[in-house]
Amino acid sequence: MITGVVCWTFYIVFTGNKDLVVENLLHHLGGLSQILFFLLGAMTIVELIDAHDGFEIITKRITTKNKKKLLWIIGLLSFFLSAVLDNLTTAIVMISLVRKLIADKHDRLLFAGCIVITANAGGAWSPIGDVTTTMLWIGGQITAGNIILKLILPSLVCMVVPLTVMQYFLKGEVQKPQEKFEDSGTTNESHRKIVFFTGITIFLLVPVFKTLTHLPPFMGILLGLGILWIVVEILHSDKDEADRKNYTVAYALRKIDSSSILFFLGILLAIAALESTGQLQQLARVMDDKIRNQNLIVMTIGLFSAVVDNVPLVAASMGMYPLQQYPTDHYFWIFLAYCTGTGGSVLIIGSAAGVAIMGIEKIDFIWYLKRISWLALIGYFAGAIVYILQEQVL
Repeated sequence: MITGVVCWTFYIVFTGNKDLVVENLLHHLGGLSQILFFLLGAMTIVELIDAHDGFEIITKRITTKNKKKLLWIIGLLSFFLSAVLDNLTTAIVMISLVRKLIADKHDRLLFAGCIVITANAGGAWSPIGDVTTTMLWIGGQITAGNIILKLILPSLVCMVVPLTVMQYFLKGEVQKPQEKFEDSGTTNESHRKIVFFTGITIFLLVPVFKTLTHLPPFMGILLGLGILWIVVEILHSDKDEADRKNYTVAYALRKIDSSSILFFLGILLAIAALESTGQLQQLARVMDDKIRNQNLIVMTIGLFSAVVDNVPLVAASMGMYPLQQYPTDHYFWIFLAYCTGTGGSVLIIGSAAGVAIMGIEKIDFIWYLKRISWLALIGYFAGAIVYILQEQVL
């Protein structure tokens, strides 16, 4: 946040036209607020589902103990769930599930690495699966239908290739940890199903709402949050204040990752200042002159996202390359969504999903680098090659 404010402060201090700087700031703020309000609404819906134990509808149906079967179940579930929710939420849900299913630490870490790769791959082909795809969707660089159509196959390959290799390292059956039957009885089955399916339906209908009304996506997510708010209030209307407080929107708002939203605000403000002063356009010209190959430029940005967070990289790319140069649904934008979404899996610190799992499972950076990074890398390149060939053929 300090960086964002300081960048704009330097800009206005060292320019002659103060009014122009303020006008630019307010212009950018309109675009930034769309992203932040969308994230706020989406995170709150997810927290409401979690407060009602809604994700147990999925997780309790996994009964197999075979390691290879479990690997594919976890991988496919992470892949498709992250497209509907987002890769960070999916990673947290799935690692919580794995902790209930696998006692052995080594096996659990391998499955954790699988979740990082598959959750990021799943988020790349959905307009709401990753913060970066949401940014590109809201910014008008991509449309929901096109990113799904063009990235579903490359993202699937990015998931399948590492999992195919990883299964050869797994043999036998998993041992479950000692079970603790602690049914708190916080929510009944009907409430759980109503909130879960209402929340998932809202996420699925947000792109439909944008297509029909042409309003920005954050309007759809706010409408959905309002509907779910009413549903939750009706479900718990017979309870007193003390019993229902953990199921309210106010409670969910306290639980969401507010620090991430403020982080995005600061980063995006800083990038907006660099764009307004023309720095990003100069960087784009340098990259075009030095690298000259569009595919190499995008794949390089994708690999950088393993070191630097993909949010500022995508924000910078949006400022470097205007829509006049690369119009909506251009090859460049779709490929950028894939590369920045999946490139972060190469390092454990390269994505929000990886950082979350690193904290929960206490994964060592070097362990991930030795055991998982090369798998993520071959999946990344395999998916990239598929996308390039797919576009050339079709």
